[in-house]
Amino acid sequence: MNKIFLIKYGELSLKKANKKAFIKQLVNNIKNKLNDIEYDLKYNYSRIFIECNDKDEKKVEDVLSKTFGIYSYSIVYKCNKDLNDIIDTLIKNLPNINTFKFETRRSDKNFYLNSMEISSKLGALLLSKTNLKVDVNNPDKIFYVEIREDYAYLYFDMKKALGGYPVGVQNKALVMLSGGIDSPVASFLTLKKGIAIDLVYFESLPHTSLAERQKVIDLANKISEYGFNIKLFIVNFTTIQETIYKNASPDYGVTLMRRAMYRISKKITKKYKHMILVNGESIGQVASQTLTSMRTIESVINIPVVRPLACFDKEEIIKISKDIDTYDISIRPYEDCCTLFVPTHPVINPNINKCEETEAKYDYKKLEEEAVDNLLIINIPKKEDYKDLL
Repeated sequence: MNKIFLIKYGELSLKKANKKAFIKQLVNNIKNKLNDIEYDLKYNYSRIFIECNDKDEKKVEDVLSKTFGIYSYSIVYKCNKDLNDIIDTLIKNLPNINTFKFETRRSDKNFYLNSMEISSKLGALLLSKTNLKVDVNNPDKIFYVEIREDYAYLYFDMKKALGGYPVGVQNKALVMLSGGIDSPVASFLTLKKGIAIDLVYFESLPHTSLAERQKVIDLANKISEYGFNIKLFIVNFTTIQETIYKNASPDYGVTLMRRAMYRISKKITKKYKHMILVNGESIGQVASQTLTSMRTIESVINIPVVRPLACFDKEEIIKISKDIDTYDISIRPYEDCCTLFVPTHPVINPNINKCEETEAKYDYKKLEEEAVDNLLIINIPKKEDYKDLL
């Protein structure tokens, strides 16, 4: 017997003018993720139906659970548009419960009963054939029935999905991926708003390890489960970082390093047509994330910087990272370039003029251009062995 999934739209159902385009993008995203199995997909203005072989049920469910734009999904039973056939199908698949109620949605307005009448008659039929009782306020199980133009569909459970918008309905963003807990969560939340993403990571070999690069590739692959066609840009930051710490006072090192990262990221956004820059900064979490620090660092670029986690507590961020399965990767004990050369007391209210005076001591523009010219670019997900990159 084949499995049939009924998919309900999420926040996109509010977008009246753009709904058709949003649905088309959602359908395309689902098809892209199901390209290795056989299935039949039909959709209309309010629902998507996917029919697949029993053996592919878990694959379809995994895809639906990680696709933005879906409010909920359910495995449904297809019945004739006959009340007795609906009840017979229900009894064959009846869960172990004591109380129930019916909720009916009648999209076929030519059906001879309205939604309330259908629920009432189905309830009476089920009462006559079982020992169950009706409880409209707190039932053990709600039986959902949809009367559509072709068939009736019966289902018991609705599994909540991610909601949000289908990835691709917005333009593309570049996310600064550090390898820590925060930036993968920021990537996830950016995707949730329908924004396709690429990722940029700064490394300082040999001060950072190849194991750290592997960690970042693993994070990028995990993030790609919620998006598609992601590019990971790896920037060789060693010379820039060493130059900064030779010329800067220790307390300004992190600020100057972040300014360089922003300038390089902006160059990448221009070349690869990203509309915005995204990072995992949370206000006040570390010295470089005070409002003064953010302003001083961000002043070097002129494109919007979006911070999805700006007002999140660390506990909230950790919870999401565990939910999306990035936490265990993020806490692998490898240093990244942001943890190198960190002073005991970094400046929390940096002065822009002092930053510019220090940057005038070395040719940062040349160093940053060289870094952009020598990017390592990895297409994500990367399914083959990573050893060629390590």
